[in-house]
Amino acid sequence: MPPSTPAKTAAGLGYSISLPDILYPSTAEELRDALASAGAAKHTVELFGANTKHLMAGPVQPADVRISTSAMTRILQYEPRDLTVSVEAGMPFAELNAQLAGNGQMVPLDGASQSNATVGGMIAANTSGSRRRLYGTARDHVIGMTFATLDGKLVQSGGMVVKNVAGLDMAKLLIGSFGTLAAIATVNFKLTPRPPFSRTVLFECEDVKTATEVRDAALRSEWSPVAVDLLNPPLSALLQLRGYVLVLSFAGNEAVIERCLREAERLGPLRALSPEQEASFWRALDGMTPVFLGDSGEGAVVRISTVLSDCGPALAGAKVPALAHAGNGVVRAWFRRPGEASEWLAECGRRGWKGVIEYASDAARSSLTLWPEPGGDFVIMKQIKHMFDPEGLLNRGRFFSRF
Repeated sequence: MPPSTPAKTAAGLGYSISLPDILYPSTAEELRDALASAGAAKHTVELFGANTKHLMAGPVQPADVRISTSAMTRILQYEPRDLTVSVEAGMPFAELNAQLAGNGQMVPLDGASQSNATVGGMIAANTSGSRRRLYGTARDHVIGMTFATLDGKLVQSGGMVVKNVAGLDMAKLLIGSFGTLAAIATVNFKLTPRPPFSRTVLFECEDVKTATEVRDAALRSEWSPVAVDLLNPPLSALLQLRGYVLVLSFAGNEAVIERCLREAERLGPLRALSPEQEASFWRALDGMTPVFLGDSGEGAVVRISTVLSDCGPALAGAKVPALAHAGNGVVRAWFRRPGEASEWLAECGRRGWKGVIEYASDAARSSLTLWPEPGGDFVIMKQIKHMFDPEGLLNRGRFFSRF
């Protein structure tokens, strides 16, 4: 078990406050006991894994107890023939996929910080990126979960059978909850075969209209690309590209992919990346958010959701680096000034596109409304929060500063 860290002083709060040492439970039972003790004493709790997403969603208010699941790193059960695995929440997500690769399998989630996030962090933040277009989100891959509650229960939901749905909806409440309901102890995944071959091609277009026309043609085809992304000129320039760039990623059988690439050439001039260029390109794109936030003192990342036909207009309206996952309607834009992020988010809202400030620096978050329009289902969310945590003790402020 990692040793407790010395108490730290919180910065940016306008005053000094001594933060408590971190507890590192190494089993689900120890995690349950830590939460039960805090709940019984009405102590506030900060819950996290490797803390790679501390700039995502809302800032956690200073807490009486700090708990990290990063010492819970075991694979508990792995059935390669059944395509299922059960792991503890603190296991590094990249390490899990590295071990699964030995049997040609994977958990196909992606997104910012996937290289150093824990399994629990990926699930609690409902992280997804470019591969969501084909593989879906965490809700498509989680088949079971064990979680610890503040009243001292260790709840098992779902199981290790792909078709077993008993109690699974309870676990799905925790996906995307940012640790505000309970502590994820273990996660059971349905696995996906790892494709033996992949290729990525780029279409550099002069304008967004041309790029979206190529996108539409690709979506109408029978190719089933893993990712369909569209970069605006400011983001393209950061990656040494030009104009609006449509990115198509393919994975699977080599002969089938090569045939798809030959057919794709009919859509216009394309650039096929070598395996080395492909790996470098996706590392840069997946790492855009952590690199940007590390370089920017007051940066903010806005995420909006649109219908597919509005991806182009949304992208064209962003004058900063921006990316559209153009096969599912998610658009992200990276702003160096928090005021500009708020203005663009407000403009998107006026056009009917819902969004949040997904990431923001500590310096920027105090002045931003992270989730300006929660929607009608927020009432239900607050009721669920009260059911799990009636005293409001767990990860206060973490859910986009709404609770």
